[in-house]
Amino acid sequence: MRSIEILFAGLLSLLPAFVLAAPMVQVVGLFPGAAVLNVDGQRKLVRVGQTGPGGVEVINADATGALLRVDGVERRYDLSREYSGAYAAPSKTQLSVAKGTGGHYWIAGSINGQSVQFLVDTGATSVAINENQARRLGIDYRVDGRPMVVSTASGTAKAWRVHLNSVKVGAIDVLGVEAVVVEGSSPTEALLGMSFLGRVSWREEQGVLLLESKL
Repeated sequence: MRSIEILFAGLLSLLPAFVLAAPMVQVVGLFPGAAVLNVDGQRKLVRVGQTGPGGVEVINADATGALLRVDGVERRYDLSREYSGAYAAPSKTQLSVAKGTGGHYWIAGSINGQSVQFLVDTGATSVAINENQARRLGIDYRVDGRPMVVSTASGTAKAWRVHLNSVKVGAIDVLGVEAVVVEGSSPTEALLGMSFLGRVSWREEQGVLLLESKL
């Protein structure tokens, strides 16, 4: 009987370590067939059937939450934009861009961690890149995208709507950004459209574009 009590006490002593080892998981963004996960402070867009940070797998996702498999256990997580008290609240970051060649705003940034030169286009509903740029960035738009037709300066063109893991300019990083991959060589520069700009604060003052992240 004494040995059982000792074994039970030993198991209890291990319990806190096990609890601390469990990942902190939150769903901070939702898209058709994908969810943006925050696992122990690491954020990533993960598609249904794929595994994200900490080995967390997305089983299903809809407009209100996602079914995740965490440490082998399936559980539904509702959409939450709040951070745990264990983490510091993110601070706003700002970026100022002077008007450049042709009276346009050019910004060096990245898509999915790879460098891209953006042309700011407030008239574009989405971030837009051509098919050659998509291939360089490793975006399998024909598999992951939805076919559509877009209007260009040369007329209509075939395109695919996709979701990018991240779009970053300066220190402003936005996850799960909708984008369009256009067949052919147009647009020649990646367009930073409203699918990104609509998720940050921005304004123009005397030839300077001011961008600020949203909390």
